[in-house]
Amino acid sequence: MSQMNRIEGGLIDRGRTIGFRFDGRSYQGHPGDTLASALLANGVRLMGRSFKYHRPRGPLTAGSEEPNALVELRTGARQEPNTRATVAELFDGLDARSQNRVGSLNFDLLAVNDLMSPFFAAGFYYKTFMWPKAFWEKLYEPMIRRAAGLGSLTAQPDPDVYDKGFLHCDLLVIGAGPAGLAAALTAGRAGADVILADEDFLAGGRLNAETFALGDMSGSAWAAQTVAELASLPNVRVMTRTTILGAFDHGIYGALERVSDHLAEPAPGKPRQTLWRIYAKRSVLAAGALERPIAFRNNDRPGIMLGSALRAYANRWAALPGKSVAIFTNNDDGHRTATDLIARGVNVAAVIDSRLSEAPRTNRYEVLAGGQVEDASGRLGLSSIRVKLPGGATRTLSCDALGVSGGWNPNVHLTCHQRGLPVWNEAIAAFVPGQSLPQGMTVAGSANGVFSTSGALASGAAAAAAALGDLGLKAKAAELPEAEDAPVRITPLYHVPGKGRAWLDQQNDVTVKDVKLAHQEGYRSVEHLKRYTTLGMATDQGKTANIGGLAVMAEMTGKSIPDTGTTIFRPPYTPVAIGAFAGRSAGKDFRPVRQTPSHKWAAEQGAVFVEVGMWLRTQWLPRAGETHWRQSVDREALATRKSVGICDVTTLGKIDVQGTDAAEFLNRIYANPFAKLAVGKVRYGLMLREDGMAMDDGTTARLAEDHFVMTTTTANAVGVYRHMEFCRQCLWPDMDVQIISTTEAWAQFSVAGPNARKLLQKIVDPAHDISNEAFPYMGCGDITVCGGLRARLFRISFSGELAYEIAVPTRYGDALIRRMVEEGKEFDAVVYGTEALGVMRIEKGHAAGNELNGTITALNLGMGGMVSKKKDSIGSTLSEREGLNRDDALNLVGFRPVNPQESFAAGSHFIAKDAVANAANDQGYMTSVCYSPNLGHTIGLGFLKNGAARKGEVLRAVNPVQNTETLVEVVSAHFVDPEGERLRA
Repeated sequence: MSQMNRIEGGLIDRGRTIGFRFDGRSYQGHPGDTLASALLANGVRLMGRSFKYHRPRGPLTAGSEEPNALVELRTGARQEPNTRATVAELFDGLDARSQNRVGSLNFDLLAVNDLMSPFFAAGFYYKTFMWPKAFWEKLYEPMIRRAAGLGSLTAQPDPDVYDKGFLHCDLLVIGAGPAGLAAALTAGRAGADVILADEDFLAGGRLNAETFALGDMSGSAWAAQTVAELASLPNVRVMTRTTILGAFDHGIYGALERVSDHLAEPAPGKPRQTLWRIYAKRSVLAAGALERPIAFRNNDRPGIMLGSALRAYANRWAALPGKSVAIFTNNDDGHRTATDLIARGVNVAAVIDSRLSEAPRTNRYEVLAGGQVEDASGRLGLSSIRVKLPGGATRTLSCDALGVSGGWNPNVHLTCHQRGLPVWNEAIAAFVPGQSLPQGMTVAGSANGVFSTSGALASGAAAAAAALGDLGLKAKAAELPEAEDAPVRITPLYHVPGKGRAWLDQQNDVTVKDVKLAHQEGYRSVEHLKRYTTLGMATDQGKTANIGGLAVMAEMTGKSIPDTGTTIFRPPYTPVAIGAFAGRSAGKDFRPVRQTPSHKWAAEQGAVFVEVGMWLRTQWLPRAGETHWRQSVDREALATRKSVGICDVTTLGKIDVQGTDAAEFLNRIYANPFAKLAVGKVRYGLMLREDGMAMDDGTTARLAEDHFVMTTTTANAVGVYRHMEFCRQCLWPDMDVQIISTTEAWAQFSVAGPNARKLLQKIVDPAHDISNEAFPYMGCGDITVCGGLRARLFRISFSGELAYEIAVPTRYGDALIRRMVEEGKEFDAVVYGTEALGVMRIEKGHAAGNELNGTITALNLGMGGMVSKKKDSIGSTLSEREGLNRDDALNLVGFRPVNPQESFAAGSHFIAKDAVANAANDQGYMTSVCYSPNLGHTIGLGFLKNGAARKGEVLRAVNPVQNTETLVEVVSAHFVDPEGERLRA
């Protein structure tokens, strides 16, 4: 229970002690700790096992770049795998477990892989699992699947909710270190709308891990004071625990806020995490820099970590991985770590500085100038290191912790998310952001290679002032405190040559030898190197490994690192839970129920509903005494054709198209002409895909010279809108046309049947003449109803009857259905659902979703003549391909049973009466089938080879699935009113 490695100082709250568990054992820590710092304080260095060889590993870093200390947090439904212990905030009752092991963490049975490492060299899976072929399914694949992954998932549903949100700002500051705080302070005091985001729970960045002063106060105190001022400004939003995970087009950034990850469970009504979409006019990237290690034999022992991490654990968390510490460095930063540790009473065994003449000399600790650590001992935890001295002699130092400082890499990741390439800076031996940055981004501080605190502060303030200047806002650089301004002094050393395995990517177990093998086998491109060795493909995206790997390849090829090249990075910056991307779209909310305006009224009538896309639509409305759904459907269809029926068709996609080029735009979208459609008229339109296949059909009404209203099928509403938006933005961006979906803005009802006009005349205001002469078939216009309510009326028919579609603003939809039902009692009006609608459309021969299945052309639908040869339109050229215009092409025709007492099913295939029922003799297929109460037998629509010329022929409708077949006669697809006299009445 004792915190044996806890030292004095730090930024933790020692006034409160909290308990937690790791691998079943109880420990104690303090508020402000991370899981890693608390475990180190309790003497636990071993926290995980590596992916491939299951080697013992402890934390390498103190931040989100951590490749080793991955653990499972919590239990039960809230179990969370692959969490970095270095950023997991400690809370009372936290239960954590190590992962990727069989047996205990100290005795992992799969560590046998380490003994077999000669067989698991880079690319072994490409070479090993090729032969014998029969082994793949039975042996190799099951074995790989069992070994894949790190943590485990619970099979229980996640009880927490995740949310999404949108934010807007003048300036987004990414990172709350010295550069970020200076930038936010400058912009905030200038009155700009500012968002300051940092992934840590304590703003300040490296200021919280260092001991130097800013002016007359410590760095952490200055950071706390600055954050307090920013939080007090109404125009500044400070977002800690928030990672900017990606830089996207047009100044849009993705951000993940860990709202409740630091709690045992979220507070009532609060999400666990929130995924933000931030719209920023300008941004300042102040993400700092990450220290890199130096590879040497067995450099992965628990207790070996980056020098900056060692310093952070000591200064911020007052924790150490051991009592005796050594430092291995190639730059001055390693000596800063030694100085800080000695100031806290820690024994520094020695500083091994690979530089011979440039190494600083001091009498505070021993400096082994020109030395290199060539090996480390202690399998489950570091016990000693062997140092090679300049003269060739070696020396063994006893120590239980080693800090390694190989230089600093600017955090360029977000600058690469739009294909920007970093460039090499020889002075700091690292890549810095290139010239191709995301729109509106400026880079400041260590992220831009400015490593001194003074320089970071100044560059942050200057970047903010320049960004606001671009926006026309005057900003005076904030008054900044004096701070250290030490130059960078580094002599690059990336790995220590020698026998044995030196680790580059510690999570994926990639060694220096693996990179050399990749070179030997021809994988010398950095992208090939990455994929062949898996270097940088772990959860840390190579943040600590890439430069080392590139350096080894550069040595092998005789090139410099910049000539060797570098990979670029892609979002997300750190791993993101799938739940965060889903947000609230889970469970029942994955497909939110959309209800039609008449839903409440229909539910009161006992309607049966069906899911159509994401809509609940009335399927039929049973009446007393009806015991079978067909009774209800037959009644609705017969009553509509006899008198009048009402159907809610709000779910049809409705797209408003406006602009001086709107007519020409539709002319290019639709296969048939639309440019000369008269105002006040409606036209049926057929839309083709680029490959010439039918995409969707519907009607489009012209309400004004520059205003059209298009309708689409319910299922394709979203797809058609996306298609049109793509055409508008990408194909014809210069056209003056704007589109917007108005599907949910208008409640729309079909009123069909011989008495449809009489019913509408009772609700349409007298000022509007809707007689046949004044409002003919395919007419449209703006009207008012029920004493002045604005509405739209379209004279179009899907059932083949005299029919209209009337639309009112959605909020009046419920009132309108009730009014029409009341006024329709005089005519015995019925409200019919989707089943009766389908019956009537099949009787009329209208194509719908069953026919528009993605494999059908205009010719197949009998609409080949609609594809205009006088204009260009999407898909028109490819619709003329020879293979789509054969003489025996499929045609849409109707079918009825030879014996009216028999029926058939959709999906049946047409076979000649005397032919064997197989694929070779298949002549087409049935798409839609219903029982027609008007004809008294089953009817169907389907596609038949050369069907237009085969009317009267008798075929077999064979259904192998149901093992049935029926003799059917080929007839016209128009079973009811083939001449169209009713709809023009």
